[in-house]
Amino acid sequence: MIFDTHMHTEFSSDSKMTIEQAILQAKALNVGIIITEHMDYQYPKPDMFVFDADDYLSRYARYRSSEVLLGIEIGMQSACLDENRRLVLNHSFDYVIGSIHVVDGIDIYYEDFYRGRSKYEVYESYFAAMAECLAAHDFVHSLGHIDYIARYARVEEPEISYLQFAASIDKVLKVAVERELAVEINTKREYSKAALASIIPIYQRFAELGGRLVTLGSDAHTASGIGNQFKQALTIADKCGLRPVYFKEGNPEYIKI
Repeated sequence: MIFDTHMHTEFSSDSKMTIEQAILQAKALNVGIIITEHMDYQYPKPDMFVFDADDYLSRYARYRSSEVLLGIEIGMQSACLDENRRLVLNHSFDYVIGSIHVVDGIDIYYEDFYRGRSKYEVYESYFAAMAECLAAHDFVHSLGHIDYIARYARVEEPEISYLQFAASIDKVLKVAVERELAVEINTKREYSKAALASIIPIYQRFAELGGRLVTLGSDAHTASGIGNQFKQALTIADKCGLRPVYFKEGNPEYIKI
């Protein structure tokens, strides 16, 4: 069964999807799901992207099954490494995504991150933070949306050129390889020709360096987004020689297609 390993329900500040809606949609699509609520300690706006993890696991425990797993997406920042570590080690998450949303105290979704800086400067800053945080967060299972910045960048050409940022991207990928992590293929963005041309070389390079595993994540905030573009994601994984997996009780399980 294919698993969608990245989605957000009501515990995430930016989602109103209920777990019941997610489960109904998953059954209609015949896919498994992992709920990955969004925890970003020390987020620039107080009380956003934080929730009670004990309440989350308790309230959703009755839904947990072989096809409905419970995980978390943590925002990786050096300043909250210890908080993130305690959170993960003290809770029974099936799966932990490590993502970069905030760099230098600014959410890269917002225009402030780009004002007065070149594309090269902001992208280098983004990948440097990712490499540093991924190396320090030795309790995550997968790197979330490596191309997240391309969704929101306030630059003329937001796509990532691997050749332009090869040295910085390689630092990230080498950490993932050394730690035997998965790298997520995130399908929230539409796969235009430009997007495919930018991300496929990154996953090919991951494989060249010794990477083996990818997770498939829609990053859905509504039921209609679950499983979005998964045929294309599977094609990317196959083209790059990478194995799609999901995580159960912290262990990778191969997806049987």
